[in-house]
Amino acid sequence: MIRLRGDGLALLSGVLLALSFPKFGRAPVAWIALAPLLVALARAPGPAHGFRLGYLTGAVSSLGIVYWTATVVVQYGGLRLGVGIVVMAMLCLALALFPSIFGLLVTAWVRALGPRGLLLSPLAWVASEILRANTLCNFSWCLLGYSQQPHPGFIQLARYTAVYGVSFLLAGVSAVLAYLAVEKRAGPRWTAALAAAVVVSAVWIHGVWLLGQPWPEAGRISVGLVQASILQENKWDPGHALENVQRHVELTRRAAARGARLVVWPESAVPFSFDDTPAVAEELRGLARDSSAYLLFGNDDRQDLPYGPYRVWVAAKMLTPRGDLPLRYHKIRLVPFGEYVPLQPVLTLGGRFTARLVQQVADFTPGEEYGVAEVDGHPLAAFICYEAIFPDLVRQFTRRGAELLVNITNDAWYGYSSAPYQHMAMAAFRAVENEKYLVRAANTGITAVVDPRGRIVERTELFRPAVLVREVAFVPGNTFYARHGDVFAWGCLAAAAAVTAATLRRRRG
Repeated sequence: MIRLRGDGLALLSGVLLALSFPKFGRAPVAWIALAPLLVALARAPGPAHGFRLGYLTGAVSSLGIVYWTATVVVQYGGLRLGVGIVVMAMLCLALALFPSIFGLLVTAWVRALGPRGLLLSPLAWVASEILRANTLCNFSWCLLGYSQQPHPGFIQLARYTAVYGVSFLLAGVSAVLAYLAVEKRAGPRWTAALAAAVVVSAVWIHGVWLLGQPWPEAGRISVGLVQASILQENKWDPGHALENVQRHVELTRRAAARGARLVVWPESAVPFSFDDTPAVAEELRGLARDSSAYLLFGNDDRQDLPYGPYRVWVAAKMLTPRGDLPLRYHKIRLVPFGEYVPLQPVLTLGGRFTARLVQQVADFTPGEEYGVAEVDGHPLAAFICYEAIFPDLVRQFTRRGAELLVNITNDAWYGYSSAPYQHMAMAAFRAVENEKYLVRAANTGITAVVDPRGRIVERTELFRPAVLVREVAFVPGNTFYARHGDVFAWGCLAAAAAVTAATLRRRRG
């Protein structure tokens, strides 16, 4: 019976975690989501049982958050639906390993320290998140803190800690709630509740204060964001290629007529080789000249090799009004099972199914340089699609002087699922962490302008052609996070390791 209750609590936490994120979008639920699991961990007979409980939570939450990967793999990787479901299941099972590590650690700490071990659990949660972001597929999709994007007062913490600090805060509230449920003594319970109230209030007050503060401005520019809404089945069809480009051209002229000085097209908007198709290249140069605008667009690069067929990069390019090409950025972080297959040697040796999986998925080459280019004397940087979920990658552009962040993406793969909304919420955090405007052009949406406090000031609807024209600021300078990176998250990992070592010594003693 006790085991069934523990399993039920773990499953409940998994459901609550899934509900915390878009499209469900019940952000307040995130504050209590881990509490049922933590109560179960406090009653678990040992770390192995805690590992299992964490795995249950992780599997359920992952299924509720990334269920859409099955259809994305079918469209993006060209695989069958059955294969897509298998890939989704594999991803969910892999992601569940990180909450299971959390469960193991917290159970060990509670056994050694009693209920107060629960109060250390935010360290373990952030440790599991930074490990997820830097191991296996580096798939840091929907970390806990991202759930709070609709509440800008709380997410200002990210300028110091990235999303991990917000995750720590949420996990801390759940930890205190669980502690109140299992601690019998009134004094420690009151102390924990008061401490939590003080910390949450302080974060909120500081965040609200920041929302009212101006950010530095080095200049302003009118940006036009093009959402041509090309359906995925037409995007790579050679019969629609010229028509697709012309739709972008028409929308660009509308943006230029409204005064846009920088026009941004989505990822892979130009399905021709810019270097090997002179007619297309000249048309784009002419468009930039006629519009008196900089034109930033997605266009893959290809290089033939003497010892093999060729290499392909997912790329972003920018033309000046004079027709120069000062920016050619190659995507550094590729999409697993879409743009590359992780652990290819291992999977290829795994049999005919996995070997076929490797063969059918596109195999792009990752980029190596963080490109920054100037627009009217002000530096900007562009990053592509999935790269928006990596705080440490985006801060590298800011460290290299970028005063405006541009994100181009093609989220048509996701349809009307939760994924476009999740992707948008995560991208907005990059604006807070770096205190920069973020302008985002998405093929089918969500195209948006995000201010340096993470507020979405204008956005489009999904699958509707649109042009957004908005004046934004070039914001100079670096935040604490931009300068120092993930010191908070790695510090939590180090602290979790130290607590674990101390509990092991205590048990041996």
